[in-house]
Amino acid sequence: MMLLLKLGGSKRKNISCTHDYLIILKYIYGGIISLNEQEPSEILKILAAADQLLLQELIEYLQKYLIENKSDWMEQNFELIYQTSFKSNSLLELQQYCTNLMAKSPEKVFKSLDFTSIPEKSLLSLIKRDDLQMKEIEIWEHVLKWGLEKNATLLPDPTTWSDDDFKMMKNTLEQCLPLVRFFSLSSDDFFQNVRPYKKILKHQLYEELLESYLNSSCEPSEDILLPRCRNIDGIIDSKIVNLNIVSLISRWIDKIDIKSKFAYLRELYLPYKFQLLLRGSRDGFTPKKFHELCNDKLYTVTFIKIKETEEIIGGYNPLEWKSSSDYIKTKDSFIFSFKNKNDFKDPTLSYVMDMDYALYYDGYFGPTFGEDIEIYVEVDDDSKEYDYCQYKQQHYEKNLRVTENLFLIEDYEVFQIIGRND
Repeated sequence: MMLLLKLGGSKRKNISCTHDYLIILKYIYGGIISLNEQEPSEILKILAAADQLLLQELIEYLQKYLIENKSDWMEQNFELIYQTSFKSNSLLELQQYCTNLMAKSPEKVFKSLDFTSIPEKSLLSLIKRDDLQMKEIEIWEHVLKWGLEKNATLLPDPTTWSDDDFKMMKNTLEQCLPLVRFFSLSSDDFFQNVRPYKKILKHQLYEELLESYLNSSCEPSEDILLPRCRNIDGIIDSKIVNLNIVSLISRWIDKIDIKSKFAYLRELYLPYKFQLLLRGSRDGFTPKKFHELCNDKLYTVTFIKIKETEEIIGGYNPLEWKSSSDYIKTKDSFIFSFKNKNDFKDPTLSYVMDMDYALYYDGYFGPTFGEDIEIYVEVDDDSKEYDYCQYKQQHYEKNLRVTENLFLIEDYEVFQIIGRND
């Protein structure tokens, strides 16, 4: 590959005649650089030399070349790339590459890199990311480990620390602490891994954390960071909902934190795979197709996206769907609503109130929950598309919508819940 560049008035400096500097000299006096025959390690050396000589145009080109053409080598030699990039304030693209890789594959990176040696600037750029693919408890443990490395006189056991020791660690982690998403931790993690370090945290933060675990009526403040967006393949293939909603549904199925207003802030709870049985936009909006694909399947969740409003309503059926005309009794079904796919802060969860009317089965009906969520065709033809869709509060505890008018379905999906270890 050849690059023709103008010098742009770079300053002349005394340089030694090593191989990489000879290549730099050719660039300075000829405006041309060839990388075809160069090993990635040599290109990195040329980049370091260009950085010393403040050749900004060449610096930008070499960073881009390495990222676009030598990514496999860079992953295999991550520590070298990392140490080189963070020695300079000019190698911003390489620094961003390193941070992106650390966020995407932290387990791979931490095996090749002494995490405690990274500078604070790099640590902060990493732990502030929404897409850091680590459990929050692991992030907190790494932050503590990094802090201990910076205070070599401290023992790992916080029960041995004096007030001055806690103050020293608090000062060390001052910039890191606001970026740790403590509200995402489970109550067990909070008790075992945060409570021993409570003197590091601001008193108000600690009290709010404690109350979030003990007081179900406590309201979260608006400035609490949401759980990180972890990429977990194979959980769900949905056009309607995201993993945050799936996590809440899973909590409700297992009756975990069902009354807590902090449930959406806890780390994603994903013990199940949601196996797609039906998608209206793919399979059609008819009772016939619903019963063909969903009958005799235990543990199903239905999501309905209402046309023109972005609302999502639906329900959980722990029993099998059937075509027989009858109300079905169960105490474990529930229905729910979300304002839209990305607004899961204030969902409505409504458990069945009259168990004898929890579900309704009929060959001309789709997934129907009591007389609350009703979807069916008014003519006796199960191959027709649904022409009657309505919500009204009847047999479940809470009201899901502000109106009881008929609605149109933009799309709907039915999933079967399967344990991830099954």
